[in-house]
Amino acid sequence: MHLLLRTLWLLFASRRRAKVSIWDSASLPQRVQLTDIDIAMHVNNGMYLSLMDLGRFDLMIRSGIWKLMRRKGWTPVVNAETITFRKSLQLGQRYTIETRILGFDERAIYFEQRMVHGGEIYARAYIATRLLSSAGPVSNAEIFEAMGYPPADMVLPEWVHEWRVNTALPSTRRPATHDWVR
Repeated sequence: MHLLLRTLWLLFASRRRAKVSIWDSASLPQRVQLTDIDIAMHVNNGMYLSLMDLGRFDLMIRSGIWKLMRRKGWTPVVNAETITFRKSLQLGQRYTIETRILGFDERAIYFEQRMVHGGEIYARAYIATRLLSSAGPVSNAEIFEAMGYPPADMVLPEWVHEWRVNTALPSTRRPATHDWVR
């Protein structure tokens, strides 16, 4: 529930922050709250990815893309994510969530996000997202027509393609049977 309230607040507050291009990186200042920590008194590992949602929303709102997506009936969904931890964020500590679009392929929009304190990366994640409409996935052609084309030098690194292939589950139209327990 606490992230729902923070998200609603962000939807309001980010409109008043400096505008950015969707192709720029965005920095969202935060402070570790009591509801972010676990029994070890640092940000819970699962919480990092939830907090990073706020960074993506901030980028979308400040770039004007959120309003465009809502008008078109597009909904962002996460398809895959990987995170690596380096240091722990502690209760009360100030940090920023740094967010940028890494690139595209025919199936996803890829983000890189970082939790940063004092110029140091504490955690880094790569997130594959899609935009969905009532008719299904939104194509890159539709996305670029609405948002503009990415910079010519934005090329998705080859390892991201490999990550995507190696971690993918079957399509929802095919079975993904679980057979660990018989």
